[in-house]
Formats: sequence, C-alpha cells, structure tokens
Amino acid sequence: MPTLDVSVVGELNLDIIFYGLPEKLELEREHLAKELSITLGSSSAIFAHNLSCLGDRVGFSSCIGSDPLGEICLKRLGEGGVDISQVRKFAGKTTGLTAILPQRKERYILTYPGTMYDLSLAHLDLSYIFSAKHLHLSSYFLQKGLRPAMVELFRKAKEAGLSTSLDTNDDPDNRWSPDIQLVFKYVDILLPNENEACKLAGAADFRQAAEILSKKVPLVVIKRGSQGAYARRGAEKLEGFPPPVTSVDVVGAGDSFDAGFIRQFIRGASPADCLQYANIVGIAKPSCASTPLPWQAAIAPLARRGTLQSG
Repeated sequence: MPTLDVSVVGELNLDIIFYGLPEKLELEREHLAKELSITLGSSSAIFAHNLSCLGDRVGFSSCIGSDPLGEICLKRLGEGGVDISQVRKFAGKTTGLTAILPQRKERYILTYPGTMYDLSLAHLDLSYIFSAKHLHLSSYFLQKGLRPAMVELFRKAKEAGLSTSLDTNDDPDNRWSPDIQLVFKYVDILLPNENEACKLAGAADFRQAAEILSKKVPLVVIKRGSQGAYARRGAEKLEGFPPPVTSVDVVGAGDSFDAGFIRQFIRGASPADCLQYANIVGIAKPSCASTPLPWQAAIAPLARRGTLQSG
C-alpha cells in the first residue's frame, strides 16, 4: 500500500504580499502599502500545504538555501502536516522569494528564483516519491535543473503505477518551449489557467485550447478565476462555477483549486465532482491551525446548500 497519498515535486519560497497600494505605480516614487503579508509561497508548496490541510498524506521534495527564509518555509510546511524530510538544504545558496503587488483584479509578480533552479533529478529519492498514489508538479518553467529529466521522472512515475498531474504556471521567458509537449505523454491531468492553456496550445481562446490539449492529455482542467473552470476529457466537456462570494484575496486560489481537484480524483470521483469540489476549495483556500482562516467553516455552509458533496 502507498505510504503517501500525493508526492509533490517543485519549488519552495516565501511570498511577500503588499496590499493597499495605489492604483498606479510610478517610477522613482515611494509608494506606501496599507498591509503586508509574509506567507508560504510557490505553487508547489501552497498545493502541498493545502492538500495536507484537507487531510491527505503529502510528501514534498524540494530544496532551500542555508538562510532564514528557507527555515521559515519548512516551518510553515511542517505546521501544515506535510512531510518535509525530502527537502534538501544547499549550503551557501539563497532560498527564492516572490513579491506580489495586487492591483484590483490583477497583480504584479516579482520572483527571485534562488535555489529553484538548483533542484535536479539527482537530488530526488525516487523510491520515496513513488511510494505515493499520485505525483504532482507545479511551475514547470521554473524547474530549470529538473527540466532535462522531467520526461524521465513522469515516465517512471507512470511505470510505478502513479497517476500524475501538472500545473505549468507561467513561463517567465514567454517562450513556452516545446519540450513540455514530451512530458504530456505521461501526464493524466493538466491544470493550467486560461492564459497558460492558450499559450501551451497556441490557441486563441480557452475552448480551442482545451480541444487541442485534450488530444495530448487525458484530462485538461482550465482555471478561469471568478468565471469558474472548464474541463475537457476526450469529447466530454464540463464547466464548473464557484458560488457567488466577495473575493478578498485570490493569491493561492489556483493552487488550492488544484489541491481540491486532486484530492477527489485520487479517491475515484468523477471529473464533474472533482470540479465542483475544487471550485469550493479554491475559494476557501484551506488553512491549518497555525493560520487564521478556518476553511472548514467556509466550506460547511456551501455543503449544506448542496453546492458541495463531502467525500
């Protein structure tokens, strides 16, 4: 029997989020933020943390530098119940850091990669990773040290009997290199947002992108923010919409959506049920006891109204 529900491989960093900035940022001006948040960042780590908070057994394989930022990352993951025994510490290196500047419904994202680029296949314990039911990887284009072996990693995961998922996230170089297409052969679920899906497929809109990508990946799930999500499995098309809520903070919502979707998927739920659950989790952004948001309380009223069936 697998000892883990999900193995996560990817980057690890903190997010510094500046809230309440002026609508227009000008060069050479000192702008004041009304609030500041320093929290666990990176798509891979947020996914792992929030999936663990939902109750799954999650193992995380990554790397940090020998600095306080990395130690804070480990503390936050550990508090969430994630197994961090496979996070490597590189002496003399600096852990990555992301600064987020929210602007109405959009945001500026500034990232210093740090050790994100250093993780390679040689640093991974494959027997540990493959002890899970499922392998998830995020931020494909940031995994520069791992990218040359990404096909091998996913191929071996499939050979070991794992299901797999990939959230590519953005390509900072805006090249969308075709090498990612080789990985698709071993991916069961692709989880891009609308812009990423169009870039990956070379398509003009998300429906066309889903049609193209569904010929390469069995299940494509495209996140569209407040407009819900669109899934395509072969000829089957599904749309799911979150209940109407006032959005306070969307940082990490896409990674929380991924966590909700994968939690249901590995339990054998249908794509429609996975989509429904993921939309709710994306809103609630599950947190653990160390953080202030009681996600269970956020989900419960929606479940009572029949929006969500608990599993």
